[in-house]
Formats: sequence, C-alpha cells, structure tokens
Amino acid sequence: MTPWTLLGLDGALRACWAADTCSPDNRADWHPGNPARGHCDITALVVHDVFGGDLVVGEVHLAGHPDGYHWWNRLPGGAELDLTREQFRRGETVTAPRTIERPPGPLPRRWPEYLLLRARVEERLGPLPGPVRTISG
Repeated sequence: MTPWTLLGLDGALRACWAADTCSPDNRADWHPGNPARGHCDITALVVHDVFGGDLVVGEVHLAGHPDGYHWWNRLPGGAELDLTREQFRRGETVTAPRTIERPPGPLPRRWPEYLLLRARVEERLGPLPGPVRTISG
C-alpha cells in the first residue's frame, strides 16, 4: 500500500473540487478561479478520514456580520491544517476555532457531496480509510 501524504491528498482534493461538490449555500459564488469556495466541511471530513485528529470550526464574518462557518483540521500531532482557507477573498475573518465531534453516520446536510468528493479522490489515490461510505452500510 502506498503511504498517504498531505501533499498527495491536497493535490487530489484540489483536482476534485467542482460546482457539484460545493455547498449549496455557496454554489452561486463558486467558479474555477476559486475552487476551494464552499468545500471546507467535506474537505475537512476527507482529511479526517485519512489522518484522523480533530475537526475544528470557526465562525466566518464579513464586514462585521456573521457569514457562515469554516471547517478545518487539527492533526493528531497538534498542527492545524486548513486546505480551503484561500476561498476567503472578500475580507472575511474567521473566529478562533472550537473542536467539534464528527457527525455519526451520514451527514445530515452534505452527504451526497461528501460521497461524490470522496469517490473522486479515491479515483486518483485508491481506496481511502475512514467511515462507512454509504447510508446502508
């Protein structure tokens, strides 16, 4: 088995982000010039599948007003890894992170996009470790 690397996973994720995996909340703003837009939650989950650690989230603010949430990872050694931070190009700020529990089973809101992104990454890298990949098990 080929060992997983952050560089390899990062490249695969970036190649797989698309409008159909973007969050519906951000789909109108998504374009190939900013492919990370709307992908933080499912990207953090795929990274978590491979490397474990903690999921962290911070509130996003734009012009002093709440504008959603941003997810990223804290790896087992304590380093924070944010593969989608560059999506913020309008002056957004992100509050300090808080650790969150991974939702058990299918994601309540983004399950189809997560499965699609994960499948695309697996086409590039091979089978990924991690949670149950389908609703039925």
